[in-house]
Amino acid sequence: MQLRPHTGLKIDGFPLGEKLHTGGFATIWDVTHPDHDLPMVMKVPTILDGYDGPTIVGFEVEQMIMPRLSGPHVPRVLGSGGFEVMPYIVVEKIDGGSFLQVFQKAPLPLSDVIEIAARMVHAVADLHRQHVIHLDLKPENFLQRKTGEMVLVDYGLSRHDLLPDLLAEEFKIPMGTFPYIAPEQYLRCRDDPRSDLFALGAMLYVLATGKMPWGTPETLRGVRKRLWRDPVPPRAIRPEIPEWLQEIILRALVVDPMRRYQTAAQMAFDLGHPQQVKLTDRAHKMKQDGWLQVFDRWRVMRKLRKFEAPKSMAAQMAAVPVIVTAVDLSPEGERLADALRNAIKRMLVTEPEARIACVNILKTARIGIDQTTDDQGNNLHVARLVALKAWAEAIDLPDHRLTCAVLEGPDPGQAIIDYATTNKVDHILMGARGHSTTRRYLGSVSAQVVAEAHCSVTVIRVQ
Repeated sequence: MQLRPHTGLKIDGFPLGEKLHTGGFATIWDVTHPDHDLPMVMKVPTILDGYDGPTIVGFEVEQMIMPRLSGPHVPRVLGSGGFEVMPYIVVEKIDGGSFLQVFQKAPLPLSDVIEIAARMVHAVADLHRQHVIHLDLKPENFLQRKTGEMVLVDYGLSRHDLLPDLLAEEFKIPMGTFPYIAPEQYLRCRDDPRSDLFALGAMLYVLATGKMPWGTPETLRGVRKRLWRDPVPPRAIRPEIPEWLQEIILRALVVDPMRRYQTAAQMAFDLGHPQQVKLTDRAHKMKQDGWLQVFDRWRVMRKLRKFEAPKSMAAQMAAVPVIVTAVDLSPEGERLADALRNAIKRMLVTEPEARIACVNILKTARIGIDQTTDDQGNNLHVARLVALKAWAEAIDLPDHRLTCAVLEGPDPGQAIIDYATTNKVDHILMGARGHSTTRRYLGSVSAQVVAEAHCSVTVIRVQ
Protein backbone atom coordinates (compact mmCIF):
# COMPACT_ATOMS: atom_id res chain seq x y z
CA MET A 1 0.00 0.00 0.00
CA GLN A 2 1.40 3.39 -0.99
CA LEU A 3 1.83 6.11 1.61
CA ARG A 4 0.33 9.56 1.18
CA PRO A 5 2.44 12.52 2.32
CA HIS A 6 1.33 14.35 5.46
CA THR A 7 2.92 16.40 8.20
CA GLY A 8 4.62 14.10 10.72
CA LEU A 9 5.19 11.23 8.26
CA LYS A 10 8.75 9.89 8.41
CA ILE A 11 10.22 8.10 5.41
CA ASP A 12 13.83 6.96 4.99
CA GLY A 13 14.86 9.20 7.87
CA PHE A 14 13.13 12.32 6.48
CA PRO A 15 10.32 13.62 8.75
CA LEU A 16 7.84 15.76 6.82
CA GLY A 17 7.14 19.21 8.24
CA GLU A 18 4.93 21.93 6.79
CA LYS A 19 3.48 21.61 3.28
CA LEU A 20 4.98 24.56 1.39
CA HIS A 21 3.26 24.32 -1.98
CA THR A 22 0.54 22.44 -3.82
CA GLY A 23 0.93 22.31 -7.60
CA GLY A 24 -0.92 20.58 -10.38
CA PHE A 25 1.40 17.58 -10.38
CA ALA A 26 3.21 17.57 -7.02
CA THR A 27 3.33 18.86 -3.46
CA ILE A 28 6.41 20.38 -1.78
CA TRP A 29 7.20 19.69 1.88
CA ASP A 30 9.68 21.06 4.38
CA VAL A 31 11.88 18.16 5.61
CA THR A 32 14.91 17.54 7.81
CA HIS A 33 17.39 14.69 8.25
CA PRO A 34 19.97 13.99 10.96
CA ASP A 35 22.73 13.54 8.36
CA HIS A 36 22.13 16.89 6.65
CA ASP A 37 22.23 20.28 8.35
CA LEU A 38 21.10 22.38 5.38
CA PRO A 39 17.48 23.43 4.62
CA MET A 40 15.74 20.86 2.41
CA VAL A 41 12.44 20.27 0.64
CA MET A 42 10.77 17.08 -0.53
CA LYS A 43 8.81 16.91 -3.78
CA VAL A 44 6.11 14.23 -3.92
CA PRO A 45 4.13 13.63 -7.16
CA THR A 46 0.36 13.84 -6.85
CA ILE A 47 -0.84 10.40 -7.90
CA LEU A 48 -4.60 10.03 -7.87
CA ASP A 49 -6.75 7.00 -8.50
CA GLY A 50 -7.32 7.92 -12.16
CA TYR A 51 -4.94 8.04 -15.13
CA ASP A 52 -1.70 9.61 -13.99
CA GLY A 53 0.66 8.38 -16.70
CA PRO A 54 2.32 11.73 -17.50
CA THR A 55 2.81 12.52 -13.80
CA ILE A 56 4.41 9.14 -13.09
CA VAL A 57 6.68 9.16 -16.14
CA GLY A 58 7.62 12.82 -15.60
CA PHE A 59 8.68 12.05 -12.04
CA GLU A 60 10.75 9.11 -13.24
CA VAL A 61 12.45 11.51 -15.66
CA GLU A 62 13.27 13.90 -12.80
CA GLN A 63 14.71 11.08 -10.70
CA MET A 64 16.84 10.01 -13.66
CA ILE A 65 18.15 13.45 -14.60
CA MET A 66 18.55 15.47 -11.41
CA PRO A 67 21.18 13.31 -9.63
CA ARG A 68 23.36 13.66 -12.74
CA LEU A 69 23.41 17.46 -12.52
CA SER A 70 25.85 19.62 -10.60
CA GLY A 71 26.84 23.24 -10.13
CA PRO A 72 25.19 26.38 -8.73
CA HIS A 73 22.38 26.49 -11.32
CA VAL A 74 20.70 23.25 -10.22
CA PRO A 75 19.46 22.11 -6.80
CA ARG A 76 21.58 19.52 -5.00
CA VAL A 77 19.79 16.15 -4.66
CA LEU A 78 19.94 14.62 -1.18
CA GLY A 79 17.61 11.63 -1.43
CA SER A 80 14.91 9.90 -3.45
CA GLY A 81 12.40 7.13 -3.10
CA GLY A 82 10.65 4.85 -5.55
CA PHE A 83 7.00 4.12 -6.20
CA GLU A 84 6.98 0.98 -4.04
CA VAL A 85 6.16 2.97 -0.87
CA MET A 86 6.01 6.69 -1.72
CA PRO A 87 7.85 8.37 -4.60
CA TYR A 88 9.81 11.46 -3.61
CA ILE A 89 12.92 13.46 -4.29
CA VAL A 90 14.67 15.62 -1.67
CA VAL A 91 16.73 18.63 -2.73
CA GLU A 92 18.36 21.60 -1.05
CA LYS A 93 16.01 24.49 -0.35
CA ILE A 94 17.01 27.49 -2.48
CA ASP A 95 17.30 30.47 -0.17
CA GLY A 96 16.56 33.33 -2.56
CA GLY A 97 12.96 32.50 -3.49
CA SER A 98 11.07 32.22 -6.77
CA PHE A 99 11.71 34.39 -9.81
CA LEU A 100 7.94 34.51 -10.41
CA GLN A 101 7.57 37.35 -7.90
CA VAL A 102 10.00 39.46 -9.94
CA PHE A 103 8.37 38.46 -13.22
CA GLN A 104 4.95 39.63 -12.02
CA LYS A 105 6.32 43.19 -11.68
CA ALA A 106 7.09 43.46 -15.42
CA PRO A 107 7.87 45.63 -17.26
CA LEU A 108 11.07 46.15 -15.32
CA PRO A 109 13.68 48.89 -15.64
CA LEU A 110 15.84 48.08 -18.65
CA SER A 111 18.98 47.77 -16.55
CA ASP A 112 17.22 45.08 -14.49
CA VAL A 113 15.97 43.31 -17.63
CA ILE A 114 19.49 43.05 -19.02
CA GLU A 115 21.00 41.90 -15.72
CA ILE A 116 18.30 39.29 -15.09
CA ALA A 117 18.44 38.10 -18.69
CA ALA A 118 22.17 37.44 -18.39
CA ARG A 119 21.69 35.37 -15.23
CA MET A 120 18.86 33.34 -16.79
CA VAL A 121 20.80 32.60 -19.97
CA HIS A 122 23.93 31.59 -18.01
CA ALA A 123 21.85 29.06 -16.05
CA VAL A 124 20.46 27.54 -19.25
CA ALA A 125 23.91 27.44 -20.84
CA ASP A 126 25.21 25.52 -17.82
CA LEU A 127 22.32 23.05 -18.07
CA HIS A 128 22.95 22.48 -21.79
CA ARG A 129 26.62 21.80 -21.09
CA GLN A 130 25.40 18.91 -18.93
CA HIS A 131 23.47 17.42 -21.89
CA VAL A 132 20.01 18.45 -20.63
CA ILE A 133 17.29 20.39 -22.47
CA HIS A 134 14.74 21.70 -19.96
CA LEU A 135 11.73 22.04 -22.32
CA ASP A 136 9.53 23.74 -19.72
CA LEU A 137 11.27 27.03 -18.99
CA LYS A 138 8.94 29.53 -17.35
CA PRO A 139 9.20 32.02 -14.48
CA GLU A 140 8.01 29.47 -11.90
CA ASN A 141 10.90 27.18 -12.77
CA PHE A 142 13.59 29.76 -12.03
CA LEU A 143 14.63 30.18 -8.41
CA GLN A 144 17.33 32.57 -7.21
CA ARG A 145 20.13 32.01 -4.73
CA LYS A 146 20.97 34.86 -2.39
CA THR A 147 24.36 34.87 -4.11
CA GLY A 148 22.63 35.78 -7.39
CA GLU A 149 22.71 32.57 -9.44
CA MET A 150 19.50 31.44 -11.11
CA VAL A 151 18.53 27.85 -10.26
CA LEU A 152 16.47 25.75 -12.66
CA VAL A 153 13.91 23.35 -11.17
CA ASP A 154 11.16 20.98 -12.36
CA TYR A 155 12.70 18.53 -14.83
CA GLY A 156 9.58 16.46 -15.44
CA LEU A 157 9.45 17.36 -19.15
CA SER A 158 13.20 17.50 -19.69
CA ARG A 159 15.36 15.52 -22.10
CA HIS A 160 18.85 14.20 -21.34
CA ASP A 161 20.85 13.81 -24.52
CA LEU A 162 22.51 10.61 -23.26
CA LEU A 163 19.48 8.91 -21.67
CA PRO A 164 16.28 7.34 -23.04
CA ASP A 165 13.47 9.83 -23.58
CA LEU A 166 10.66 8.16 -21.63
CA LEU A 167 8.13 10.87 -22.43
CA ALA A 168 8.66 10.60 -26.19
CA GLU A 169 8.37 6.82 -25.97
CA GLU A 170 5.02 6.86 -24.14
CA PHE A 171 3.22 10.05 -25.20
CA LYS A 172 2.62 11.57 -28.62
CA ILE A 173 1.14 14.96 -27.70
CA PRO A 174 3.17 18.19 -27.38
CA MET A 175 4.13 18.99 -23.79
CA GLY A 176 5.12 22.30 -22.27
CA THR A 177 3.69 25.58 -20.96
CA PHE A 178 1.79 27.13 -23.85
CA PRO A 179 2.87 30.81 -23.60
CA TYR A 180 6.54 29.74 -23.82
CA ILE A 181 6.50 26.56 -25.92
CA ALA A 182 8.67 26.64 -29.05
CA PRO A 183 7.18 25.92 -32.51
CA GLU A 184 9.23 22.73 -32.85
CA GLN A 185 7.84 21.48 -29.52
CA TYR A 186 4.36 21.96 -30.95
CA LEU A 187 5.54 19.72 -33.82
CA ARG A 188 6.55 17.08 -31.20
CA CYS A 189 10.31 17.66 -31.34
CA ARG A 190 11.99 17.07 -27.97
CA ASP A 191 15.66 16.96 -28.91
CA ASP A 192 16.52 20.57 -29.79
CA PRO A 193 18.25 22.80 -27.18
CA ARG A 194 17.16 25.83 -29.20
CA SER A 195 13.65 25.25 -27.81
CA ASP A 196 14.91 26.55 -24.47
CA LEU A 197 16.26 29.67 -26.18
CA PHE A 198 12.80 30.37 -27.61
CA ALA A 199 11.31 30.17 -24.10
CA LEU A 200 14.03 32.52 -22.84
CA GLY A 201 13.17 34.96 -25.61
CA ALA A 202 9.49 34.86 -24.61
CA MET A 203 10.37 35.59 -20.98
CA LEU A 204 12.71 38.45 -21.91
CA TYR A 205 9.90 39.88 -24.06
CA VAL A 206 7.61 39.93 -21.01
CA LEU A 207 10.27 41.40 -18.69
CA ALA A 208 10.89 44.22 -21.17
CA THR A 209 7.30 44.96 -22.23
CA GLY A 210 4.98 43.54 -19.56
CA LYS A 211 3.10 41.61 -22.27
CA MET A 212 3.19 38.02 -23.57
CA PRO A 213 4.45 37.79 -27.18
CA TRP A 214 1.52 35.56 -28.19
CA GLY A 215 -0.89 36.12 -25.32
CA THR A 216 -1.84 33.19 -23.08
CA PRO A 217 -3.20 30.44 -25.34
CA GLU A 218 -4.96 27.60 -23.52
CA THR A 219 -5.13 25.16 -26.42
CA LEU A 220 -2.67 23.69 -28.92
CA ARG A 221 -4.67 25.41 -31.67
CA GLY A 222 -3.67 28.72 -30.10
CA VAL A 223 -0.02 27.65 -29.91
CA ARG A 224 -0.02 26.69 -33.60
CA LYS A 225 -0.50 30.33 -34.70
CA ARG A 226 3.07 31.24 -33.74
CA LEU A 227 4.27 29.19 -36.70
CA TRP A 228 3.26 32.08 -38.97
CA ARG A 229 2.24 35.07 -36.78
CA ASP A 230 5.08 37.29 -35.52
CA PRO A 231 4.79 39.14 -32.18
CA VAL A 232 4.43 42.90 -31.85
CA PRO A 233 8.01 44.27 -31.79
CA PRO A 234 9.03 45.16 -28.21
CA ARG A 235 10.01 48.72 -29.20
CA ALA A 236 6.48 49.31 -30.53
CA ILE A 237 5.26 48.73 -26.97
CA ARG A 238 8.16 50.41 -25.18
CA PRO A 239 10.17 52.74 -27.45
CA GLU A 240 13.08 53.18 -25.00
CA ILE A 241 14.09 49.54 -25.47
CA PRO A 242 17.45 49.69 -27.30
CA GLU A 243 17.60 48.24 -30.78
CA TRP A 244 20.27 45.74 -29.78
CA LEU A 245 18.01 44.28 -27.06
CA GLN A 246 15.08 43.99 -29.49
CA GLU A 247 17.45 42.21 -31.89
CA ILE A 248 18.33 39.65 -29.19
CA ILE A 249 14.72 39.07 -28.13
CA LEU A 250 13.31 38.71 -31.64
CA ARG A 251 16.20 36.53 -32.78
CA ALA A 252 15.47 34.15 -29.91
CA LEU A 253 11.80 34.07 -31.02
CA VAL A 254 12.40 33.23 -34.68
CA VAL A 255 10.15 30.35 -35.77
CA ASP A 256 12.81 28.34 -37.60
CA PRO A 257 15.39 27.08 -35.05
CA MET A 258 18.14 27.32 -37.69
CA ARG A 259 17.70 31.12 -37.76
CA ARG A 260 17.53 31.47 -33.98
CA TYR A 261 20.47 31.69 -31.59
CA GLN A 262 22.16 28.32 -31.89
CA THR A 263 23.42 28.04 -28.30
CA ALA A 264 22.70 29.69 -24.95
CA ALA A 265 26.39 30.64 -24.74
CA GLN A 266 26.03 32.59 -27.99
CA MET A 267 23.01 34.45 -26.58
CA ALA A 268 24.84 35.12 -23.31
CA PHE A 269 27.78 36.58 -25.19
CA ASP A 270 25.53 39.07 -27.02
CA LEU A 271 23.90 40.15 -23.75
CA GLY A 272 27.33 40.79 -22.30
CA HIS A 273 28.64 42.63 -25.38
CA PRO A 274 25.75 44.80 -26.68
CA GLN A 275 28.08 46.91 -28.83
CA GLN A 276 28.95 43.75 -30.79
CA VAL A 277 25.34 42.71 -31.55
CA LYS A 278 24.77 42.66 -35.30
CA LEU A 279 21.62 44.68 -36.00
CA THR A 280 19.31 43.38 -38.71
CA ASP A 281 15.87 44.52 -39.86
CA ARG A 282 14.52 42.91 -36.67
CA ALA A 283 16.20 45.60 -34.56
CA HIS A 284 14.36 48.43 -36.36
CA LYS A 285 10.86 46.89 -36.61
CA MET A 286 8.06 48.97 -35.12
CA LYS A 287 5.03 46.95 -36.24
CA GLN A 288 4.00 43.37 -36.99
CA ASP A 289 4.33 41.95 -40.49
CA GLY A 290 1.52 42.72 -42.89
CA TRP A 291 -1.27 40.31 -43.71
CA LEU A 292 0.30 39.31 -47.04
CA GLN A 293 3.56 38.21 -45.42
CA VAL A 294 1.64 36.36 -42.73
CA PHE A 295 -0.55 34.65 -45.34
CA ASP A 296 2.50 33.53 -47.31
CA ARG A 297 4.03 32.02 -44.16
CA TRP A 298 0.73 30.36 -43.26
CA ARG A 299 0.61 28.62 -46.65
CA VAL A 300 4.05 27.11 -45.99
CA MET A 301 3.88 26.46 -42.26
CA ARG A 302 0.46 24.81 -42.15
CA LYS A 303 1.97 21.88 -44.08
CA LEU A 304 5.17 21.70 -42.01
CA ARG A 305 5.72 18.53 -39.99
CA LYS A 306 9.15 19.14 -38.49
CA PHE A 307 12.19 21.41 -38.47
CA GLU A 308 15.76 20.28 -38.96
CA ALA A 309 17.21 19.30 -35.58
CA PRO A 310 20.85 18.85 -34.56
CA LYS A 311 22.21 15.32 -34.34
CA SER A 312 23.00 15.74 -30.66
CA MET A 313 23.37 18.36 -27.94
CA ALA A 314 27.14 18.12 -28.16
CA ALA A 315 27.07 18.57 -31.94
CA GLN A 316 24.86 21.65 -31.64
CA MET A 317 27.05 23.32 -29.04
CA ALA A 318 30.23 22.46 -30.92
CA ALA A 319 28.91 24.07 -34.11
CA VAL A 320 29.07 27.62 -32.71
CA PRO A 321 31.86 27.70 -30.11
CA VAL A 322 33.14 30.78 -28.30
CA ILE A 323 36.95 30.79 -28.50
CA VAL A 324 39.13 33.09 -26.41
CA THR A 325 42.69 33.88 -27.41
CA ALA A 326 44.95 35.51 -24.83
CA VAL A 327 47.50 37.70 -26.62
CA ASP A 328 50.84 39.02 -25.32
CA LEU A 329 51.41 42.39 -27.01
CA SER A 330 54.91 43.01 -25.68
CA PRO A 331 57.75 43.34 -28.25
CA GLU A 332 59.32 40.06 -27.10
CA GLY A 333 55.97 38.32 -27.61
CA GLU A 334 55.57 39.37 -31.25
CA ARG A 335 56.47 35.97 -32.77
CA LEU A 336 54.15 34.22 -30.36
CA ALA A 337 51.32 36.65 -31.15
CA ASP A 338 51.78 35.94 -34.88
CA ALA A 339 51.64 32.20 -34.18
CA LEU A 340 48.41 32.64 -32.20
CA ARG A 341 46.77 34.59 -35.01
CA ASN A 342 47.72 31.88 -37.53
CA ALA A 343 46.33 29.23 -35.17
CA ILE A 344 43.01 31.09 -35.00
CA LYS A 345 42.77 31.21 -38.77
CA ARG A 346 43.36 27.44 -38.92
CA MET A 347 40.68 26.84 -36.29
CA LEU A 348 38.17 28.91 -38.26
CA VAL A 349 38.57 26.51 -41.19
CA THR A 350 37.14 23.68 -39.07
CA GLU A 351 34.87 25.91 -36.92
CA PRO A 352 33.49 28.39 -39.48
CA GLU A 353 30.75 29.72 -37.16
CA ALA A 354 33.01 30.29 -34.13
CA ARG A 355 33.04 33.59 -32.27
CA ILE A 356 36.52 34.84 -31.37
CA ALA A 357 37.21 36.90 -28.24
CA CYS A 358 40.70 38.41 -28.10
CA VAL A 359 41.95 39.44 -24.67
CA ASN A 360 45.06 41.04 -23.26
CA ILE A 361 45.84 41.23 -19.55
CA LEU A 362 46.92 44.47 -17.88
CA LYS A 363 48.55 43.31 -14.68
CA THR A 364 47.70 45.46 -11.66
CA ALA A 365 48.94 45.63 -8.09
CA ARG A 366 47.08 43.74 -5.37
CA ILE A 367 45.76 47.08 -4.11
CA GLY A 368 45.22 49.65 -6.85
CA ILE A 369 46.93 49.85 -10.22
CA ASP A 370 50.74 50.17 -10.36
CA GLN A 371 50.65 52.62 -13.24
CA THR A 372 47.74 53.94 -15.28
CA THR A 373 49.67 55.75 -18.02
CA ASP A 374 52.76 55.08 -20.10
CA ASP A 375 55.82 57.36 -20.42
CA GLN A 376 54.02 59.52 -22.99
CA GLY A 377 50.98 60.00 -20.74
CA ASN A 378 48.71 57.64 -22.70
CA ASN A 379 46.14 55.62 -20.79
CA LEU A 380 47.53 52.07 -20.60
CA HIS A 381 44.15 50.35 -20.87
CA VAL A 382 43.17 52.35 -23.94
CA ALA A 383 46.59 51.90 -25.54
CA ARG A 384 46.41 48.13 -25.02
CA LEU A 385 42.90 47.98 -26.48
CA VAL A 386 43.95 49.91 -29.59
CA ALA A 387 46.95 47.59 -30.07
CA LEU A 388 44.80 44.49 -29.54
CA LYS A 389 42.26 45.62 -32.14
CA ALA A 390 45.06 46.31 -34.60
CA TRP A 391 46.44 42.82 -34.00
CA ALA A 392 42.98 41.28 -34.51
CA GLU A 393 42.22 43.03 -37.81
CA ALA A 394 44.09 40.37 -39.80
CA ILE A 395 41.72 37.67 -38.48
CA ASP A 396 39.18 39.20 -40.86
CA LEU A 397 35.88 38.47 -39.11
CA PRO A 398 32.78 40.72 -38.95
CA ASP A 399 32.39 42.80 -35.80
CA HIS A 400 29.59 40.66 -34.32
CA ARG A 401 31.92 37.63 -34.30
CA LEU A 402 35.13 39.28 -33.13
CA THR A 403 35.53 41.07 -29.80
CA CYS A 404 38.55 42.61 -28.06
CA ALA A 405 38.89 43.24 -24.33
CA VAL A 406 41.67 44.27 -21.97
CA LEU A 407 41.37 42.51 -18.61
CA GLU A 408 42.80 44.02 -15.45
CA GLY A 409 43.95 42.10 -12.38
CA PRO A 410 46.92 41.11 -10.24
CA ASP A 411 46.77 37.48 -11.43
CA PRO A 412 46.78 37.16 -15.26
CA GLY A 413 45.92 33.47 -15.22
CA GLN A 414 42.93 34.01 -12.95
CA ALA A 415 41.76 36.92 -15.10
CA ILE A 416 41.66 34.63 -18.15
CA ILE A 417 39.89 31.87 -16.21
CA ASP A 418 37.28 34.28 -14.82
CA TYR A 419 36.60 35.76 -18.27
CA ALA A 420 36.18 32.28 -19.77
CA THR A 421 33.82 31.21 -17.00
CA THR A 422 31.67 34.36 -17.16
CA ASN A 423 31.33 34.21 -20.96
CA LYS A 424 30.73 30.43 -21.19
CA VAL A 425 33.81 30.01 -23.35
CA ASP A 426 34.27 26.68 -25.13
CA HIS A 427 38.00 26.88 -25.81
CA ILE A 428 41.01 28.97 -24.77
CA LEU A 429 43.96 29.52 -27.11
CA MET A 430 47.04 31.06 -25.57
CA GLY A 431 50.79 31.19 -25.86
CA ALA A 432 53.63 30.12 -23.60
CA ARG A 433 57.09 31.63 -23.73
CA GLY A 434 60.25 29.58 -23.58
CA HIS A 435 61.36 27.85 -20.41
CA SER A 436 62.98 29.86 -17.62
CA THR A 437 64.05 29.24 -14.07
CA THR A 438 61.28 31.51 -12.75
CA ARG A 439 58.57 29.60 -14.62
CA ARG A 440 60.03 26.26 -13.61
CA TYR A 441 59.76 27.00 -9.91
CA LEU A 442 56.84 29.43 -9.69
CA GLY A 443 54.69 27.99 -12.45
CA SER A 444 53.34 29.73 -15.57
CA VAL A 445 50.12 31.45 -16.58
CA SER A 446 49.43 28.82 -19.24
CA ALA A 447 49.91 25.97 -16.75
CA GLN A 448 47.47 27.63 -14.35
CA VAL A 449 44.84 28.09 -17.07
CA VAL A 450 45.22 24.48 -18.27
CA ALA A 451 44.81 23.20 -14.71
CA GLU A 452 41.87 25.36 -13.62
CA ALA A 453 39.80 26.36 -16.67
CA HIS A 454 36.43 24.68 -17.15
CA CYS A 455 36.93 24.33 -20.91
CA SER A 456 39.52 22.94 -23.28
CA VAL A 457 42.81 24.83 -23.65
CA THR A 458 45.41 24.89 -26.44
CA VAL A 459 48.86 26.27 -25.63
CA ILE A 460 51.07 27.50 -28.48
CA ARG A 461 54.86 27.67 -28.08
CA VAL A 462 57.39 28.97 -30.60
CA GLN A 463 61.00 27.86 -30.79
